[in-house]
This record gives sequence, structure tokens and C-alpha cells, in this order.
Amino acid sequence: MDYYGLMLQFTRILFQFPLQPFGCGIPPAGIALAVAITLGLTPAYAQPSRAPALAAAPAPTASSPLVSAMDGELFYQLLLGELNTFGGESSTGYSLILDAARKTNDAKLYERAVTIALQSRSGEPALQAARAWSKAQPASREANRYVLQILIGLNRIGETLDPLKSEVASSPPRERVAVISAIPRFYARSTDKKLAANVVEQALADSLSGPSTNPATGASAWTTIGRMRLDAADTPGVLDAARRAQALDPAADGPPTLALSLMGPKTPQAEQIVRKYIDGKPQVEIRMAYARALLDAQRYAEATTQVQAVTAEKADHPQAWLVRGTLEVQDRKFEQGERSLKRHIDLTLAAGTNRTPETNRGLAQAYLSLAQIAENRKDFAQAENWLGKIDNADDMVSAQSRRANILAKQGKMEEGRKLLRALPEKVPSDGRMKLLAEVQLLRDFKQYKPAYELIAEKTKTGTPDYELLYDQAMLAEKLDRLDEMERLLRQIIAAKPEYQHAYNALGYSFAERNIRLPEARTLILKALEFAPNDPFISDSLGWVEFRSGNTAEALRVLEAAYKSRPDAEIAAHLGEVLWVSGKREQAMAIWREGMALNAENETLLETLKRFRVKL
Repeated sequence: MDYYGLMLQFTRILFQFPLQPFGCGIPPAGIALAVAITLGLTPAYAQPSRAPALAAAPAPTASSPLVSAMDGELFYQLLLGELNTFGGESSTGYSLILDAARKTNDAKLYERAVTIALQSRSGEPALQAARAWSKAQPASREANRYVLQILIGLNRIGETLDPLKSEVASSPPRERVAVISAIPRFYARSTDKKLAANVVEQALADSLSGPSTNPATGASAWTTIGRMRLDAADTPGVLDAARRAQALDPAADGPPTLALSLMGPKTPQAEQIVRKYIDGKPQVEIRMAYARALLDAQRYAEATTQVQAVTAEKADHPQAWLVRGTLEVQDRKFEQGERSLKRHIDLTLAAGTNRTPETNRGLAQAYLSLAQIAENRKDFAQAENWLGKIDNADDMVSAQSRRANILAKQGKMEEGRKLLRALPEKVPSDGRMKLLAEVQLLRDFKQYKPAYELIAEKTKTGTPDYELLYDQAMLAEKLDRLDEMERLLRQIIAAKPEYQHAYNALGYSFAERNIRLPEARTLILKALEFAPNDPFISDSLGWVEFRSGNTAEALRVLEAAYKSRPDAEIAAHLGEVLWVSGKREQAMAIWREGMALNAENETLLETLKRFRVKL
């Protein structure tokens, strides 16, 4: 019998009547009328003014449970329980409802008791009711799940082993993978992550190995253990779990997803797991996630390979076309980039008008890149047309920066600067963004002195901003204020020792001036500890080796850097080492590639002038 459903209907009707200043607040006639309505009766004493409301009450059907099967004692016990609960006496209401649940062994009444306790923030009574329910109905997954979740909420993680084992064991085989995969979410707020990981591993022991282990279930179990170990900061344990999961099911996407969360210079084993999966038949989203990880590591050529594979496998994947187009523009492959970016826009717009913030950011990035392509062709009207399509406030700094650049190219630098300064500052960080945009504009047009003065004024006071200090140091170098540059870079290194750009910049400056080469090598190697795959830091190391007379090593390092990131400056250095090594045809070929990448690169132009080479 659905006692709880009947009482809920009854209580809702009961509270339609005017409250009185005595007793329980509802007159006996009101209670009688509510009882009658609940039973589907029409009492003779019903007031005419209530008739419309009574007519709207659902009539009982043949299949409806009748409250007359409930004895008077139980009926009034439930009534008092609900009235006390509604009246703010939750503990009394809880006790009455739980007692009724025990008498009737009704699941909904047990659940109601648990709910009353939870709503009054009474964890222990909620646990008591859930455990009583689970004991009375051992086969109830719902009761067991309440016990598990309440124990986790009370942070009694050590007691969750048995209910967690029961949750997994009682799940239907077709649902078991999903149930196991959801476990880390249960423990997301636990304070003892290591204990939680141990409990989960014990609970999943039967799913991990053995002749009857289902590969999909085993892989899911090991992946879940890996996620728990990740929360517990157990990196070796995560890698071990990911390997075991992949061994059971090489096609599972859990292990590479887990490995991607660890992928970096300090855990090369993680990428091996990802690569093994990618070499099979990977899900497109996993390949895209791998491409993003490669981008974060500045391994642009490899990232390009991955997004090209995605666009070949799934030609309607808008994000892949966006990343591909952005990389092509970065490599100054403007025609290819334009096609890719327009493909992204077409796919995004075809998907409809209900766009997410991420979708809007993608469109803005595409429009900005297309404006850059048009600007490179000196088609400023088309560039403005693309920028005019950006309506997302979060991207207005980038859009106005592009407009300012266009104005500067037309000899209207001051107009461009005014455009940037006119941007609104809705949050404190907006001011910093405006400053950086203006400094970059001045630097792009080699106006180093006003750029230096602008940023120096900002860094005089307030909390040190090390990115601004770094920019200031780089501008000081352009102004030949080398002592100032070194002072600023050493200030950054002392205060923020993990800031690899400062080590690299100082080391490269020494190498470029052919001074203090041992110290230069030490600084650049330190930078590589923080960013071992950064091609520009590798370029600095190659240049130090060349200046130190280690031509073969310099050639090896620079070739690897250029392969990873074709760039005009790296091409300048690689070409010079090849030229000095007597490989002049190869040097000329690399320099030509560098000119195609960026014909305005100062280092490349200076190198060609020094060797009197005309391409």
C-alpha cells in the first residue's frame, strides 16, 4: 500500500484550510473534510464555497489503493508525523514516520524518514533511517545507496566499503561499467583522498582480475581506481592503473583519458599510454584532447598531425577545423588557414542559434584569424568586415587590438592607441589587458621607447606582476639597456624560480653577445627543466652550443627545434650553423623557408645581411 502517497495527498489538501489559533491549527471539521477528500468521498457537510475545489479532486479508480485499509492508529500516526514536520518539529515528525515505516515495511516511508532528517541537516538520524531501511529490505539498491551517500557526506569513508561493494555487486551486468565509472563522483568531497582510494580499490577487487573478469568491467574498475589515485596525488599509482586498464581493454577510452591528465615532461610514461591508444582506432575526442596537450607543450607540428587526422576522419568536427586553421595561420599558411577557418564557421553556424560560450569564443577566434589573413594581404576593408562579426564582449580586447594594428599599418598609430585606451574596464583585469595590448602594438611597430615607458610606469607601484616585468626586461634589451634587462630578469628568477622564460631570455642574451657562455648554458638548461619540449628554448640551447664551438651538437639541437616548430628565428640560427658547416645549399633552403614564414624577422634579415646572401 502506498501510505506515503496517500499521506502526501492528504496533507496537501489539509493545508488548504484556514489555520486556527489553537491545537494543531486546523479545526476538526477541516480534518474530517480532508479525510473525506482523500478517500474520494463527498461529505454532506461540505461548504458550498468549497465545491469547486472538491470537484477538481481526482476520483478514486478501481486500481487506486484505499486508505480504508489503513487502521486508524497508523493513519493518525502518519498524520501527526507530517503535521509536526510541516510545523517545524522535524525530530518528532522523523520519529513518527520512521516508526510507521518499521511497522509497515514500506520503502516510501523509510525514504520519507531519511528525507526529513536530511532536510533538517541531521546526518546521524538520516543514517539510522537508511540503515534500518537497508536491514529491513536487504535487496533494496535505493536503501543501500542512501547508506553509502550519507556515510560519504558524514566523511565516514572507512565505513563505506560494504555498501560500496553491495552497490557494485547488485548492479545489473549491463549497467556495471557505468556504476563503476560513477564512483569517483561519490567521493569527490571526501577529505581523506588516500583512504577513499584504498576503500574503492578494496570494493572493486572482484572486478579487477581473475578468469571470469569481463575486460570492459575490469578496464573500467582500473580506470576508476586510477582516478581515485589521481585525486590522492599518487602519480605512480595512476600510471600503473592506466596500464592495467589498457592491458585488459586496449580500445577503452578511460586509460588514455586518465593518462592525458598526467601528460607532461615529468611523466613521459603517460604519453606512451596515449600513443598506444591513438595508434589503434581512437575516439575523435580523445585525439582532440591529445592535440590540445601537444599544443600546451608547444609541439605544434605533432598537434597539426593530430587535428589533420581528425578532420580526415570526421569532416564535420568544427573544433578540429578551428585548431587546424589557427595552426596554419600561425605557420603563415594563409590560404589553407582561410579554408579551415571558414569550414569551422560554416559548421558552427549550421548547428543553429543556441550557441554555448565556448562556441562563441571559437567563432571569435576564427574571425580574428581571418582578419589577420586579410590584414596580411593589406585588404583592410575585409579585415574590418571579419572583426565586425565579433559581438562577444569577452573578445573585444582582441578585436580592438586587431583594429589598432590595422590603423597603425596605415600610419594611424595614435588612433590605434586611443582605440585601445577607450575600451571599458568592467573588472580590474581589463586594465591590465588593455595595457598589454597597447604595449604589444607599440612593440610590433618597433616603438620600443614609448612601450618601455608605458610598462615601466605600471610596474613602479603595487604587487609585482612578473609577466609585465618580463616584458619590461625584453624592451630594455631592445633599447640596449642590458644592465637593466639583467636586473629585471634576475628579480623575476629570485621571486618566481619556476618562470622559465626569464632563464631562457637571460641565457640567450649572453649567447647572442657571445659572453659568459657556461652561465648561459646553465640558465637555458634550467629553463628546459620546466619546459623540455619548448622549441624556442631548445633554439637558445643550440645557439649556446654553436657559440661554444660545439657545432655538431648545435646542429642536432637546432634541427630538432625547427622540426618541432618551423619558425623564422630558428631558421636563421639553423641556417647559419649549416652555412658554417659547409652545407650551404641546405642553409639557403632553410633560410628560404624562414623568409616564407616571416619575411620581416629581424634575426633572419640580420643573418642574411651578415653573410651577404640574397634569396
